[in-house]
Amino acid sequence: MQFNSIDFLIFFPIVVLVYFFIPRRARYLWLLAASYYFHMSWNARYALLIAASTLITWVSGLLIPRFPSKAARKSVVAVSFAGNLGILFFFKYFDFLLENVNLVLARFHLQMVENPFDILLPVGISFYTFQALSYTMDVYRGEVEPEKNPLKYALFVSFFPQLVAGPIERSKNLLRQVKNVENLRLWDYDRIASGFILMCWGMFQKVVIADRLAIFVDQVWENLSSCGSVETIAAALAFSLEIYCDFAGYSSIAIGAARLMGFDLMENFNAPYFAASIRQFWRRWHISLSGWFRDYLYIPLGGNRKGRVRQQVNVMITFLLSGLWHGADWTYVIWGGLHGGYQVIGDLTRPLREKINGLLHTDTKAESYRLGQMLFTFLLVTFAWIFFRAEDLEQALYFLNRLFTRWNPWNFFNGSLYEFGLDRMECHILLAGLVLLFFVDLVRERKKEDLGNFLLRQNLWFRWAVVIGLILGCLVYGVYGVDFDSTQFIYFTF
Repeated sequence: MQFNSIDFLIFFPIVVLVYFFIPRRARYLWLLAASYYFHMSWNARYALLIAASTLITWVSGLLIPRFPSKAARKSVVAVSFAGNLGILFFFKYFDFLLENVNLVLARFHLQMVENPFDILLPVGISFYTFQALSYTMDVYRGEVEPEKNPLKYALFVSFFPQLVAGPIERSKNLLRQVKNVENLRLWDYDRIASGFILMCWGMFQKVVIADRLAIFVDQVWENLSSCGSVETIAAALAFSLEIYCDFAGYSSIAIGAARLMGFDLMENFNAPYFAASIRQFWRRWHISLSGWFRDYLYIPLGGNRKGRVRQQVNVMITFLLSGLWHGADWTYVIWGGLHGGYQVIGDLTRPLREKINGLLHTDTKAESYRLGQMLFTFLLVTFAWIFFRAEDLEQALYFLNRLFTRWNPWNFFNGSLYEFGLDRMECHILLAGLVLLFFVDLVRERKKEDLGNFLLRQNLWFRWAVVIGLILGCLVYGVYGVDFDSTQFIYFTF
């Protein structure tokens, strides 16, 4: 069941209406049932996996405080991680491992190993696995008390708005609210209005902007042999915006849906393309994941506490594993390695850049300097997205070959870009959507608040005009149709 499907448009209002009117003590049971139904709508059997992850981490949380020795508590944590990561590895990485083993065997002319399993990646497994594991670590560190109610803990792991693509919640935030679900204030106009606005904005980002960009991007990638530098540059830039609107759109819907029901989920995007450095970009993009890797991998590895060289190694390990988390392919590892390399190179060249700025008397506080940093960061991020989007390394290299060796600047002016799925009218609609996206992110950057909370402070007529405009925009200009799959969010595959 996708957020931008008819099924969800029926499912969500029913869940909310029942949730608002049932007895307080039954709220978490209703949400738990709704969450498992939501997950089982893809494949009912895979509900067993999320139940297994829930059981392992819940039992681990109960056992950790019972052992007096640190070694014994570490053993419980190790078992919890081994069980959960073992499940994740089998379903997400077993095929990848076997494929690479067979490549090595083929190189030495040895018999290849056949895959005895027909594995289908369960939706959301990477997200709920990391969410459950963070609970184990938080209990081990003494940051939260073990949850004794298994059903409330199960709701924390499976909460349907953020189940399949985040934000990856922490027990210190979401579990605390789940434990207190009986006392959450539901009939709050501002909260409901703010949540609804966020859901509308997220849907607009997805069906009007992201899905329209996807048409052009997919057409270029499917016809690379006829594309040159203009088409590939345009596709690379378009994919940067597509994946942002797709994923940020999902997060907005998830946060808005949860807020409408009285829950506050953590922020997941903060105008990332306004970032002035790669380090700053990762404080703004997929914040819940970057925070997870920082708290549960980078810092335990030593962070920046063991010298500069060790810090750079820790950065590279963190980003390579972050890339692997996104997908079982070397293209994702390269993507993560590029982001890690950007940061390492940035740290190593900082003294040189400061010296050059001093010699040139560059005003590093000027808006023009920051604008230059933002554009350079965006180009670095866009280059890395090429590997993220490619189906394999060979396709990524072919894309780069077309980009750098097939110069055809005249195609920017002769209208040939309109041959990749979007005519002039569609491009005008897309441009209008991107202008709106820019202003919404500018509000987020300047006012430090999301669109829902910002509009609550505006006049009622303006608020309603924006909401009605977003709804009509989705209905009239959303990308739908028999030949187009508008139901797939990009991050559902991770």
